Amino acid sequence: MPTAPIVTARFAEYVQRDSRTHGMYLRWSFPPYPVGWVSRETIRGYIQGNDPVTGVPLTQEIIMALTQPLTEEEKHPRIEKRPEHPRLLPPDTEENLHRLFLENGWTDGLPIVLPTEERVAEMLTGTDHAPDEVVGMMSVTTHEERLKYTVEKVAVIAVMAGARPEHFPVILALAASGRPSMPSSTTSWGSMMVVNGPIRNEIGMNCGLGALSPVNYANSVIGRAWTLMSINFGDVRPGITFTASTGNNINYNNMCCGENEELSVWAPFHVRKGYKPNENTVSLFRGWSILTGGMGPGQKLIDTMKRMSPFGGSFTFVVDPLVAKNLKKEGWDDPEKLAESLVDEMNPRFKRPGMVNFVVVGGEMNPLYLCTDYSYFQTVSIDPWIPKSGVRKDPRPLRMPVPVMCKDGSCGISH
Repeated sequence: MPTAPIVTARFAEYVQRDSRTHGMYLRWSFPPYPVGWVSRETIRGYIQGNDPVTGVPLTQEIIMALTQPLTEEEKHPRIEKRPEHPRLLPPDTEENLHRLFLENGWTDGLPIVLPTEERVAEMLTGTDHAPDEVVGMMSVTTHEERLKYTVEKVAVIAVMAGARPEHFPVILALAASGRPSMPSSTTSWGSMMVVNGPIRNEIGMNCGLGALSPVNYANSVIGRAWTLMSINFGDVRPGITFTASTGNNINYNNMCCGENEELSVWAPFHVRKGYKPNENTVSLFRGWSILTGGMGPGQKLIDTMKRMSPFGGSFTFVVDPLVAKNLKKEGWDDPEKLAESLVDEMNPRFKRPGMVNFVVVGGEMNPLYLCTDYSYFQTVSIDPWIPKSGVRKDPRPLRMPVPVMCKDGSCGISH
């Protein structure tokens, strides 16, 4: 079928590489950039002018693309394959290796734990799966070949993030999703991951006071591992595969926490998505930002939604247990019914299931909620990655100071 795809000149190299990667040599035309928020006269000038990449008049180029016979190269395209990275790096000093990781763009810009063979072998004790088993495939953009990775490669990332074997099953579940935490877009995506099930407490995740703050070891390293996987497995290369205009500081940790099932008056999030209470899962969300915070009755939630206009039309409310309790007093025993009611009252142009979600996180210090523009898109089981003997913990597991909560929510933090 004759095809003449058009994309702005800003993305010329991006889409041409896509054609080579997928073995489909399309006849692209490239009008100037930008096209958003410019006058009609400017757009008309683009159409009447030349393609800035090829120098050919744009309309003539489009007609030629639709009418000229295919060349032999177009009939028999060669699919480009990128070579895999070597399993081991040559020996060097610690300082030089840290520099190598930074200069090759293999880190998030922060110091890492160097993934020596000994450390990776120790991490692999956190699962029964074979080191060479393929876990999944990932790319930060649909315009590149999706690269596969093994259990051992995920263990390398876990070590780099500073994790321990007890965290490894959760990190493997994240890897199995195949979802990058920072997908490429000119807008700057953020992500959130919420863990449910007994493993939250077993590995010391924070679900309560300060759960989204940098005060918990498990939350920090698991969230960071998702970003390091996205960089290395998803092949983040700024300006080539990664085009976020401003970027998003949420990507450092990806709002990683557990849900506060113990203080919640609602069924856990993963149960609402069809899992059993004793199953261990990680649920993934994607959006741009925290839109606002607030407190108050259910009507306040509606007011917040009406006041905000998220790009994707979705909302995920991260609510303190006190908010959930207050909403239950108003008659909302089921957050799914509350979500449906909110959508109906807001009367969106494009109503669809799952537009509004609720996750209970917090330490009952205040009936506060965070309103995000995040969409829920996937829940992954952690259980297949847990060893048959149970989560592999150190004789003395590493733990940061933990919040100590009194019944009136007035206690502080204890060592």
